[in-house]
Amino acid sequence: MALFKLFKNKKNNNKNSINTQFENSDIQHENIDENKSELNENIEQNEEQVSDISESTLPSPTEITPTENNTEEKKKKGFFSKIKSGLNKTRQNIMNSVEHVLKSFVKIDEELFEELEEALIMSDIGVETSVLIIEKVKDIVKSEKISDVLEIKNIIARVITEMLEENDTEFELKSPSVILVIGVNGVGKTTTIGKLTHNFIEQNKKVLLAAADTFRAAAIDQLQIWGDRSGVDVIKHQENSDPGAVVFDAVQAAKARSTDVLICDTAGRLHNKKNLMEELRKISKIINREYSNAHIEVFLVLDATTGQNALQQAKLFKEVTDITGIILTKLDGTAKGGIIIAIKNELKIPVRFIGVGEGIDDLQKFKASEFAKALFDIE
Repeated sequence: MALFKLFKNKKNNNKNSINTQFENSDIQHENIDENKSELNENIEQNEEQVSDISESTLPSPTEITPTENNTEEKKKKGFFSKIKSGLNKTRQNIMNSVEHVLKSFVKIDEELFEELEEALIMSDIGVETSVLIIEKVKDIVKSEKISDVLEIKNIIARVITEMLEENDTEFELKSPSVILVIGVNGVGKTTTIGKLTHNFIEQNKKVLLAAADTFRAAAIDQLQIWGDRSGVDVIKHQENSDPGAVVFDAVQAAKARSTDVLICDTAGRLHNKKNLMEELRKISKIINREYSNAHIEVFLVLDATTGQNALQQAKLFKEVTDITGIILTKLDGTAKGGIIIAIKNELKIPVRFIGVGEGIDDLQKFKASEFAKALFDIE
């Protein structure tokens, strides 16, 4: 009997619990219905507010489109940051050497200038250029009556900037053009051609490549890889074939396809100057005869990491052919970037492009003013 009462009480308790749950559920449904009605009211109010906004207050598509000036500004900032980053080692090499000398002196005298000259020479600026820089610094110190030793650093930066900017004109490629790329093995000649190709394609130019360095092992294959990457055709013959014949076929193809620029990879051996001279002369003769309306550029590729050796290579190539521009590679991996100042001063050959990284976009058009600002960390 007691067991039956216990069971009955438990059953009633469960029934009450279930009823309570149903009541709570009804309350929750009522709350949901209330929230739903409030939400509908809010939606209606928002729709009314939106309808009240006149069309004249909304920006037109032209107002929200980024301006060309903003895009150009971003490009400039991107260029400057890449150059600045790439020149870190060179900047530290030159300016740390200068600062070390200046901290050792309390007055401006001849001994100070001698120490500064030596510091610049050791920074791969070269003897001739370093002497010229210090002579100009002396003239400024005298004419402006400078007495503060630490001010010399700013004067050196000023003199180098003026040297870099002297007779500087921005390079613009004419169409049609033929670019002969020369340089010794190992300077990054083929890689530079690949990056140049990408650069010109970005400018919406039609590019064709010619594998006229037929004697260096794997040169043709390397150029073909770069051509495939950029979607550009490569005119080529078998290894050890006549470079002149390759250029002849490439010229005919460039004319037939209305190409903007034909880039020719040429041999760069200097162990036999006479043969190299004859080969380049033969190629130039073919271009002049077969493609008389094309503008010819001869770009010498130099490795910045070789410092003064790069300057000597340029002098030797200058004896062999008329160089119209220099491409200085690997600036980001060396403290010897000061060689660019010596090249500009001693050879009077314009620097057209500089390599400041390993990426395909890191071959930058050389701008003297931007380079000088990045070199001396001037915003």
